[in-house]
Amino acid sequence: MTSNAEWSTSPAARALASRLPEPLRVFARLAYNYRWSWTPGGAEAFAAIDPHRWELCGHNPIRLLEEVSAVLLDGAAANAELIAKAEAIEALVAADLARPSSPEWKDPDRPVAFLCAEYAIHRSLPIYAGGLGVLAGDILKEASDRALPLVGVGLLYRQGYLHQQLDPSGWQREHWIETDPERLPATLVTQEDGEPLTVSVTVSRRTVVAQIWRVDVGRVPLYLLDTEVEQNAPVDRWITCRVYVGDWQIRLAQYAVLGVGGIRALRAMGIEPGVVHLNEGHAALAPIELARPEIEEGVPFGEALHRARLRTVFTTHTPVAAGNEAYSAEDFEDVLGTYAGELGVELESLLRVGRSRPEDTGDAFGLTPIGLRMSRSANGVSRVHGQTARTMWRELYPDLEPDEVPITHVTNGVHIPSWMAPPIRALLDRHLGHGWVERASDPEAWDAVDDIPDEELWSVRRQLRASLVDYVRERSVLDRLARGEPVEYAEAASRAFDADVLTVGFARRAASYKRLSLLMHDRDRALRVLLGDRPVQFVLAGKSHPQDEDAKRILQSVFSLKWESGVAERVVFLEDYDMGMASRLVAGCDVWVNVPRAPLEASGTSGMKAALNGGLNLSVLDGWWAEAFDDSNGWGIDSDPSLGTAYQDERDAAQLYDSLESSVVPLFYERDGDGIARGWVAEIKSSLRTVGPNFSAARMLDDYVRKIYLEA
Repeated sequence: MTSNAEWSTSPAARALASRLPEPLRVFARLAYNYRWSWTPGGAEAFAAIDPHRWELCGHNPIRLLEEVSAVLLDGAAANAELIAKAEAIEALVAADLARPSSPEWKDPDRPVAFLCAEYAIHRSLPIYAGGLGVLAGDILKEASDRALPLVGVGLLYRQGYLHQQLDPSGWQREHWIETDPERLPATLVTQEDGEPLTVSVTVSRRTVVAQIWRVDVGRVPLYLLDTEVEQNAPVDRWITCRVYVGDWQIRLAQYAVLGVGGIRALRAMGIEPGVVHLNEGHAALAPIELARPEIEEGVPFGEALHRARLRTVFTTHTPVAAGNEAYSAEDFEDVLGTYAGELGVELESLLRVGRSRPEDTGDAFGLTPIGLRMSRSANGVSRVHGQTARTMWRELYPDLEPDEVPITHVTNGVHIPSWMAPPIRALLDRHLGHGWVERASDPEAWDAVDDIPDEELWSVRRQLRASLVDYVRERSVLDRLARGEPVEYAEAASRAFDADVLTVGFARRAASYKRLSLLMHDRDRALRVLLGDRPVQFVLAGKSHPQDEDAKRILQSVFSLKWESGVAERVVFLEDYDMGMASRLVAGCDVWVNVPRAPLEASGTSGMKAALNGGLNLSVLDGWWAEAFDDSNGWGIDSDPSLGTAYQDERDAAQLYDSLESSVVPLFYERDGDGIARGWVAEIKSSLRTVGPNFSAARMLDDYVRKIYLEA
């Protein structure tokens, strides 16, 4: 296992450095640790080498340094100011990595092992699909910031998640792009003889071999298993090809490689975790594999599972049925039936661990039930979701009352340095004092927000909105031309959006329960909001899962609004939503809308990011917003889950339009003699003071350490 101190001298970093002019070798060292991505000035330093190439390569520092022309390399090497900035960033990163481990964790040699099916670390590492991955990435970064001994385990997807393009009718078309791990900030884990370190898992009665890549996320190593190796059959090479592949057999194989293979990989590298954190049910087999050595030593199966359970914690992330996968006994046996034999137990004994009703042989083997049953502590991801999860999974605890079901909650939070735009970060740095980010979970760190001059905060918000407008115009023109739209419609995009108009964002995974269609539920009323004397402009984005036909139809129906007079200049849908686009939208939008069908929003985090940038939330009181909303920091829609879905939609849409017409729009356009919306700025300050400390990754990880990890 490579130590943090060796981050800048890995063979890959040395090889890349050897191909660069000597002054630029600092960039090769920085490129192999994502700590640069949340260090102020880090992204700007790489971009300065070749801004155009930086965009073309998706902010991938390895590709940038390999692809930039010799002329521009020489120019950058001669730029003393740029080199000095890079060396200063390297010094900050090196100092951060050299810190001792946090004293709150007593045994640094037995870290937290965090297992998740996806990680959104940075847009240049496309191994994520949505919010679960973003949350996982933020946890790894925050663990690095607080020097918590933690290692991540996941899968290296060669094709990642889908790329989205809409046809002229608004129907989503998908394609995938192959990623070469040799051109990522990743290094292959090797043995002493230089050969790749591998582990194997039996899938469908075949031995599947996985090699291991290491990605450094500050102080935290992220180990990614990869089945694209010569020893494997073609179908087994496909296992780690795509995030959440459609075929159930491949998905179950992915979960075996993640859970079983993940624990085997840690042991092969000499890492014995003190706590194993299952972030959602995909890695649910991990605690069983954790128990295997003791089973082999003769410890009875039940006792060995109990001991593994004492080292395991589990986070469930979704109350949506499709997110809690289950498999029939026959299907499980087809793919993983030999695993019971490896454990030395009957298949029935293994199946019982994953059934909601262990005695019912017809019951399915569920990933969430096994995660709950095999964990010392289980939690949902918001207060509301904790209650929902206790109700959902009460069947596993038949002797307990609903409120006694042992599922608590740790509300999600977001990593402030990753999601706060530089202009707002600079503003808060000036007014909140040195070290405020390190104290972000302390409400007192945010008290000085009230003293920020309204003029300064309003100016930064205008700057961020103007930047978003420029981005929207460029992207929407290209999107419209690429799907073959009429030239006049594409040209309308170049006039779309106004830097002085109230800008509303709705961007998230386009699942049916997210209710994108609610924005246009009453078409006439929606048009009045958009095209009134005090106009509103909407930016929409989000991908549907390839197999979610209902979500695709919703997307198409909203897209049809484009033919209404004047709408082409007021509504844009941006294709291929990803981390890079998300950071621009949450920074630039004035209002962030979220209208899930309650109580199906486990938490949500995009609204937290918008709030950190001075945006205001207009959201259904579900997930995190039910905890955050206080009548002074945004707007809430009080949805009633007991209603029929049609009436619930009707009622919630009416509340949405009422809020926009009677509260949001008037407050934004009410200006004083200096042109400043004082009431709006007051709302922003309240939002920053309430959301900032309570919904940061710092507070979230503090809860995990104190309430979950140390208890385990």
